[in-house]
Amino acid sequence: MLNYLDKIKNTESGNFFLMAGPCAIEGEEMALRIAEKIVSITDKLKIPYIFKGSYRKANRSKGSSFTGIGDEKALKILEKVGREFNVPTVTDIHESGEAAMAAAYVDVLQIPAFLCRQTDLLIAAAETGKVVNVKKGQFLSAGSMKFAVEKIVEAGNNKVILTDRGNTFGYQDLIVDYRGLPEMQSFGVPVVMDCTHSLQQPNQSSGVTGGKPELILTIAKAAIAVGADGLFIETHPDPANAKSDGANMLHLNLLEETLAKLIRVRQAVI
Repeated sequence: MLNYLDKIKNTESGNFFLMAGPCAIEGEEMALRIAEKIVSITDKLKIPYIFKGSYRKANRSKGSSFTGIGDEKALKILEKVGREFNVPTVTDIHESGEAAMAAAYVDVLQIPAFLCRQTDLLIAAAETGKVVNVKKGQFLSAGSMKFAVEKIVEAGNNKVILTDRGNTFGYQDLIVDYRGLPEMQSFGVPVVMDCTHSLQQPNQSSGVTGGKPELILTIAKAAIAVGADGLFIETHPDPANAKSDGANMLHLNLLEETLAKLIRVRQAVI
């Protein structure tokens, strides 16, 4: 996977890399169908690709919200996606004890934004030897993320990615400070812009997070313009009926057009 990190930072096509997939693994057929579609698009556009899917959702507004189909079942689906399409896979972990379990099935361990300061979790992820993607907390400055990088590197793992997903703005909105992308790149790691979670509208009175998916392309264009190494986009063939975070996901049918536009932005600025 270290060679893959080198590849995504220095891709021959000059393109950004992409982390994309459903918010949560809802079932095998759905995951394979989404992966097949995205792989066909990224192969065509020469975009390095990592399939994303959460095997379990721990951070939910309501206790009745969908959390997953079962840990082992979902992780085996992620493993199958990686094997069948020959792509790396990434999933969230939430507690230190999950690191080794998830690492047996995926290539990249993702630390959720609300947990990015959890030292034991970061060290446990680092000790698996997998790539560790740390999402910047909505409550942190970009500069503060150097400490997350240091914790992982000091644990013996230099395979780190940082992902921005906006900053808290009031109680129910997020904003993106694009100055943070080059600041985090100064730590010597690839930096990704999460174009979907940065458009969430959390803490709604309904208990279901809202979003503004119509602005995904806007967020992504700006990120590419300031030099983001990669993009994170959650996508689904039917966002309105997705079991998690449908309000801010990109419709799968719009992905190719979106990426093609972003490649043109990339070509204009490099």
